Order: sequence, then C-alpha cells, then structure tokens
Amino acid sequence: MKAGDGGNGCLSFRREKFIPKGGPDGGDGGDGGDVILRADAQLSTLLDLSYPKQLRATRGTHGKGKNKTGRRGETLVLRVPAGTLVRDGESGDLLQDLLFGGQEFVVAAGGRGGRGNARFATAANRAPRRAEKGEKGQERDLHLELKLLADVGIIGFPNAGKSTLLSRISSARPKIADYPFTTLVPNLGVVEREDSRPFVVADIPGIIEGASQGAGLGLAFLRHIERTRILIHLIDVSSEVFGRPAEAFHRLNQELRAYHPSLEVRTQVVAFNKIDLPGDHERTADSIEEFRKMGYDPCLVSGKTGEGVETLLEVVSGALRSVTEQRRDPLLPKGERDDQVSPA
Repeated sequence: MKAGDGGNGCLSFRREKFIPKGGPDGGDGGDGGDVILRADAQLSTLLDLSYPKQLRATRGTHGKGKNKTGRRGETLVLRVPAGTLVRDGESGDLLQDLLFGGQEFVVAAGGRGGRGNARFATAANRAPRRAEKGEKGQERDLHLELKLLADVGIIGFPNAGKSTLLSRISSARPKIADYPFTTLVPNLGVVEREDSRPFVVADIPGIIEGASQGAGLGLAFLRHIERTRILIHLIDVSSEVFGRPAEAFHRLNQELRAYHPSLEVRTQVVAFNKIDLPGDHERTADSIEEFRKMGYDPCLVSGKTGEGVETLLEVVSGALRSVTEQRRDPLLPKGERDDQVSPA
C-alpha cells in the first residue's frame, strides 16, 4: 500500500502592475492522501482486497503563486470485515486488531506538502528563492488475516449438516449440497429469540483429521473458531464414515487441541443431527448414554425438519449467559486477552 506524496512548494514572486517589489507569494504544496483501513460490520470476507495487488492514495497537488496552497490528496479508505488482524508484511508484527465496526487504522500516512518561498521571507531575506519539495508518502507491505467474530461456532466433519442448521436458525442462506466441502467460506447468521439477546452464529467449513497441520481446508478456517465463545459440535448420526459419534467427537477435538490449547477448554454443546431418518432415534440411545458419562447431554435435532432446534437454541442461549457472567472469553494467540470483545 502506498500513501500519496506531498505536493511541492511553489517559488513565485508577486508581479502586478503598479506594485513594485511585490515580494514572494509561493504557496505550500498539499499533503498526500492517507491509506486507511476501516472495519465494516456488514462485510464477512477479504475478497474485495484479493484482486488489486497495489493500492495507492493520490498525491497532493503543487502550490501555486498568489499564496495558493495545493489541494490535499484524497484519502484511500479500504473496508475490511470486523475481526481483521493487520500485520507487517516483512516482520509479521501485529500492527492493529480491527474488532469493531467503524474502527479505523491509518496504515500509511501521506507525505507532508513542501513549503513555498513565501514561508521563508524574513526581514533580512525579503526575496527568498527557496521552496521545498513534498515528502514521500509511506509505502508498506501488509498481511491481512481475518478471524471472524461470532458468539457461536458450528463445527463438525464434512456433510454433518452445519449449513442446513444455520439456514434453519437464522436468515443466512449458505450453499447446501450433498458433497463434502460444499462450504468454502465461513457463513454468519444472526439468531433472534424473544427470551434472550440476539447472537451471531458462524458456520465453520468442514474439518477433517490433520486439519491442524493444514489438511483439507484446515488452517484457513480453524482460526475463525478462536474467537467464538461457544461451540456447537454437530455430529451426523446417520453416517459412521468418521466413526461412531463418541469417536468422531474425540477425533475432532483432538484437531482443535492440536491447533490451539485454548480450544480444549472452550464450552461445547453437543448436537446429534439428522435424527429425522428412520431408526436414528433407536441407534443413538447408546451414544447418548456414552456422552452423558462424559458430562454432555446431547441435543437431538434435524436441521432439515426443524425437530429439536428450539431446544438446542435454549441450551446455547443458557450457555452463552453462563460464559458471559463468568467472563470466560476465548484466548487469542500469543496469550492476548479478548474479554474486551463483544462479538454480537
């Protein structure tokens, strides 16, 4: 990203009829435009910044005679989703964490405009023949990383029905199909209930074994789980491709722990999905008892028919209230506290 250069100062003397020795009247150059990142709560991806590789603000115009100051360069404002981390492209140092909508950060400051010769006039030097050139605007490489801000994250293996559940509980309309990795970008939805405050739910693309090492869609989306307060662990009870429910639960949690230790203690709500299929109620009886021994009381839901969804939302709302009261907000990488963040 490149901020605008400052305009040059003007070297000029007043030349008007009947006014001898008019003196210096060179104006200052205009300042260059800044490059600003502004968090926008309406955006959910960094896709808009994927195509232009170089972003430049305009330079300030040069000063003119008659003490006319050059016009300031236009500021380049780039909108990014709330939750964007701004890192230095060379050192990797964290420069800013844009958490809230409307928050701004100047990533490159425009150059100062040069002074015209009128600025250098003194009693001893009434006709200065000196003017400054404008300063160069800042130029820097940045690395932008998005970690979505959501109260609740829906996790599970591919085809567990995460997107279907999100479309059932909110007005979000993610792509839904019967093949793995249908969801390629996280989707956000707002759940509104009469007896509780609204909360934001994120549909995290399917996680597979080895995701913490980059397998599948792995690292690209595990980062979005870091800022969720509650995880809905959605298990497809109609399929044992990833093992029995308890086995699938442990395998996925192992990937979460391997990615970041803080995810191991994150509050989880377990939900058995696709119970609308014949025989699933009977098949899950043993698994329900197994989970209760581990301290979880699974919710039986069907994202397709809506069965059990209201009960699941009541459990999630209660868990959110408990987490908020205990201030058990998730940890950011490198141990940075996140309890000042209000994702909703």
